[in-house]
Formats: sequence, C-alpha cells, structure tokens
Amino acid sequence: MRVRLYHGEALAAYGFGRGHPFGPDRLAAFWQEMTRQGLDRQMEIGTPVCCTEDDLALFHTADYIARVKRQSQTGEGFLDYGDTPAFPGVFEAASVVVGSVLDGLKHMLADEGRRVFVPIAGLHHARRDTAAGFCVFNDVGVLIEALRQRHGIRRVAYVDIDAHHGDGVFYAFEDDPDLIFADIHEDGRYLYPGTGAASETGTGKAKGTKLNIPLEPGADDAAFHRVWPQVEEFVRVAKPEFIILQAGADSIAGDPITHMQFTPAAHAHTATRLCTLADELCQGRILATGGGGYDRANLAAAWTRVVGAMLAA
Repeated sequence: MRVRLYHGEALAAYGFGRGHPFGPDRLAAFWQEMTRQGLDRQMEIGTPVCCTEDDLALFHTADYIARVKRQSQTGEGFLDYGDTPAFPGVFEAASVVVGSVLDGLKHMLADEGRRVFVPIAGLHHARRDTAAGFCVFNDVGVLIEALRQRHGIRRVAYVDIDAHHGDGVFYAFEDDPDLIFADIHEDGRYLYPGTGAASETGTGKAKGTKLNIPLEPGADDAAFHRVWPQVEEFVRVAKPEFIILQAGADSIAGDPITHMQFTPAAHAHTATRLCTLADELCQGRILATGGGGYDRANLAAAWTRVVGAMLAA
C-alpha cells in the first residue's frame, strides 16, 4: 500500500520569513531527516500543485479570497487581527498548500495509494472569512467540502494532536453531524486560541459528534496514552468514510510557543492506530497533514515518525 508525500519549493514557500516561527525553512528541516533515514526512497513523491479559486470557494468566502489576492500583490498588512502577516505571493503559496492536499485526494480516490502526507498543511485556524494563527487558507476545510460536494463522501473524521485547538475546523462544522471531530490539545486557558473546552461537543443535531480533550501544560506521553483510547473509540463508533489527521509537532517537549511535553512516539502511535482504523472503516484512506511545530528538530522527528507509521501500517 503506497504512501504519497508532497515535497517541493512551491510548498516550502508558505512561510512568514526567516526567523518567524512558521518560516519557510520548516519543510527543509523535515526533508533532511527524511533523506537521512532513507524514507524518501520508500514512497511516491508528489509535486506540489496550486489550487484554483473555485477550490478555495468550497470553504472560503469570495470577499476573503479577493482580499488575500489583493494583499498578496503588495505584501503589506495583516490578513487577520495581527498574527498572520501578508507577504508578496502569499496567495499563491497558500493556494499550493490547498492544491497539494486536493491533489493527494485525487490520487487516493483514483486508487493510486491510500495514504497521503502533506507536511506543510493542516492550517486549522483559518476561518471561512479570515486568516488566523499563521493560517491563511484552511486546507482541511476545503478538503472536507471537496469530499462532500465533489465526491459524495459525507462522513469524515478529523483527528488533531496539534498543541493548539483546531478552532477553524471545529466552528466551521460545529453543527455538522457528519464531521467527526476529535482534538487533543493544550487547555485553552493557557494557550491560543483559548477554545476547545471539553464541554464543546457540537451544536444542534451535531451534539456529541465532537470530542475536545484539553490537557494541562506539561502533559506528557503518559497523559496522551490515558486519553488516546477515547479518541480511537470515538472514531471507531462513528464509522467514518475518510480520516484526516492533523499531526502538529508543537505538542512535543521543547516547542518555543507551547507547553506540552509529548515525544514523537505519540505521533507514531496516532498514525499507526488511525491507519488501522482506516483499514477497518475507510478502505484504508487517510490523509495526514503536518500542522504546527516550531522547533525544527521536533517537527522533523515527529513527521518522520508519522510517515514511518504510514509506511509500516
């Protein structure tokens, strides 16, 4: 069962300048470790692809898409309230993130490999009408809408182990009973975006289809393994047709902007178990994204463990 992974300069271009936590050097740090371990020779390497405006419009408003396009020309100002700066070419760079995810989906549905990993993706804070938290376009949101509107796949499970709550995904689908949402993250009382309380379980017909597990600062692998069975059972009972993983590496000890203490073993375990669930429930189909992670050694270690688990599963 082949794994397809996206790598290339166009994908690396999504970053906010040297010295920024989300800099353009993140992909290179990961790729160096991939090649050191020889993992790049065990999978199919996909060329990054730019999406269309019609793709973006599956999730984002027309006004917001136009605003990003305008500010991309000058590279001036912020795309939100002050966390996500514009830069020249940001529209194209962010469109490549979305396009690579959609290209991975295309290959999966054509039965050209059932596992996909897009390292610079999982931009889970962006809302339908604004950027947020270093996230310009929400590739996960676009993917979910593409699955529904273009491919008739409605029941989707989204699992997020990034230290930050995946609020852009959660609130966009808070009332959608077919979006199964499970998120292990640092308690919002201590970390951006301040959301994701355990009491947030969905609204209306979707109540009970969302699982938020906030952990205290300093939560380690023992804390992860205490709560992981809840996530696994939650997904299994929901019987999704497709699984998305956001494998943010900022939940690993030593990240400069979070306070969690996982090791990359948590990421390996997550990927292994979700691949098993995908085999049981989804014809093996799982698409993983790199998400956050601002210590370069950490993200390299975590993401290679995810890829290794996808290869072995």
